[in-house]
Amino acid sequence: MGAGHHHQLYLPGGSVVHRLPPQCKLLAVFAFAVVVVATPRERFWAFAAYAVLLGVVAAVARVPAAYIVRRMVIEVPFVLFAFLIPVIGLGERITVLGLSLSVPGLWAAWNILAKATLGVAASILLAATTEPRVILIGAQRLRLPSLLVQIAMFMLRYMDVIMDEMRRMRVARESRGFEARNFRHIPVIARSAGALFIRSYERGERVHLAMLSRGYSGAMPIIHDMSASAPQWGTALALPAAALAVLGLGL
Repeated sequence: MGAGHHHQLYLPGGSVVHRLPPQCKLLAVFAFAVVVVATPRERFWAFAAYAVLLGVVAAVARVPAAYIVRRMVIEVPFVLFAFLIPVIGLGERITVLGLSLSVPGLWAAWNILAKATLGVAASILLAATTEPRVILIGAQRLRLPSLLVQIAMFMLRYMDVIMDEMRRMRVARESRGFEARNFRHIPVIARSAGALFIRSYERGERVHLAMLSRGYSGAMPIIHDMSASAPQWGTALALPAAALAVLGLGL
């Protein structure tokens, strides 16, 4: 169920991390995130150690640091929210560069920034070393709800199709002299959105009937065997195990 091309976040390669089965990497990233979230915010050294661990994974996977930094722009809303917390927070206050900031707010901002940054970086590494369709196969191997996995598969497969349909509708409007400039044009955009929804729904019905005619019984077949061996599980789980060891040093 691939779209026929690589996803924008995926960075093709042949490293050890790329070759690991997707279910191993999914579980490893999830376990790493749990350890990061469970780390007390006062342990600055632990967060630095987690960052080093992710740096080691990136080096092994041959994922450039610039590649990760560019894609961490998704974290900007969290950063803006974190910067606001000390300003509007309550409790004891201190003055930093002429600004009165809340001490509990500063701790909360640090907590959000540190943990969110590490979580986003780990997710980017997962996406950079695993194709989206393969990630979904890994989720299926981990016994995630089959219906949710299949919905995600079809969303991934047909997202480009729907976006192309939307672009064609926009070109058709513009070729007839339409250009959305103010609120008066909202009804036209709304009608286009409604037409797009109907076309997508009808396409889904046709695809479903085509699948039934080919023997679909509620489960998608897995063409490639992606079972994981014990060494592969050990390699993948080395990241959360090392993070857990770092956390244990402070207990």
